[in-house]
Amino acid sequence: MPTSKTLKTCEKGHQFYKSSDCSSCPSCEKERKPNSGFLSRLGAPARRALENNGILTLEKLSEFTEKEILQLHGMGPTSLPKLRAALKEERLSFKN
Repeated sequence: MPTSKTLKTCEKGHQFYKSSDCSSCPSCEKERKPNSGFLSRLGAPARRALENNGILTLEKLSEFTEKEILQLHGMGPTSLPKLRAALKEERLSFKN
């Protein structure tokens, strides 16, 4: 069943089509994506999930269990291996 997409305009004037209620602008998200660091490894929904919860460093990430991180809106199971690898590189891990 095809989903209808709605033309939306962000506050910066970018126009884009979305089939969901999500109002995030793909152009703005591309501009916001970090060039380095562990957040640069993640897709926009997962990155926003961490940012919206104040998880901006690996040290802060290590204070949470994997289960707690998966419960964040926008975080999916495909992000966990990337997060585990980033933590491991810094000799950190998720809380048990």
